Amino acid sequence: MNDPGIATAAKPAVHVESVGAGTPLVLLHGWGLHAGLFSTLLPALARRYRVHAVDLPGHGRSERVVPCTLDAMVDAVASPFASAPGPLAVLGWSLGGLVAMRWAARDPARVSRLVLVTTSPRFVAGPDWPHAMAAGTLARFGDELEVAWRPTLQRFLTLQVQGSDEGRATLALMRHHLHARGDPSPDALHDALDVLASTDLRGEVPGIAVPALVISGERDTLATAAAGEWLARTLPHATSARIDGAAHAPFLSHRGAFDRALDGFLDAR
Repeated sequence: MNDPGIATAAKPAVHVESVGAGTPLVLLHGWGLHAGLFSTLLPALARRYRVHAVDLPGHGRSERVVPCTLDAMVDAVASPFASAPGPLAVLGWSLGGLVAMRWAARDPARVSRLVLVTTSPRFVAGPDWPHAMAAGTLARFGDELEVAWRPTLQRFLTLQVQGSDEGRATLALMRHHLHARGDPSPDALHDALDVLASTDLRGEVPGIAVPALVISGERDTLATAAAGEWLARTLPHATSARIDGAAHAPFLSHRGAFDRALDGFLDAR
């Protein structure tokens, strides 16, 4: 349901599912998926927080932004909360972590706490950044989207669970949710992939001074544990949790360890 205290952005329309009561907590998902993937988290979180699960622009039930830049995505995601009272805790997974970090950098009075889940300041490797995928890997995904986006998304899901000791069950759950909110727009997928490929927040991270929790997966090949360690060292007020045996979706594959890390951070005052 939509929170009566949350405005709906007119252009683009952003879909927000709001449940529970308490301190506001915004959930931002990763590329190619939608906020329905957080559905297994909502019942427990809603007992303690007012949870707002947001479909990123061009994903799920949210409209595409044109042109699509990281700032345009932040504008769209932030717009429903413009009139909401008080600060927000924001959890960003993967691409959602980039959006969360830029949002916090732009508006620390609004984003008072960050939870960064298997994300990275830069998703493409370079001479001074080995903690990421080769540029050619993301480029191939872009080329394959042009030809056949459905199997490309399926391959991306497989990459997210690669190495996880709960990979088979996690992949089945992700596939179950993939089209639950309809088919994504191939153009929106390509736009968001370009954001992943072109964004480098390493220069901004030292200035994000809000309390932060960085959760990484030991076996993640997309946002490596080393990238998470860099974030935890470089954010001024960060703690970290590395989940052994987990890949890119620890909130699905290793729920107990994930919940302990998240609750410990959110409960701290």
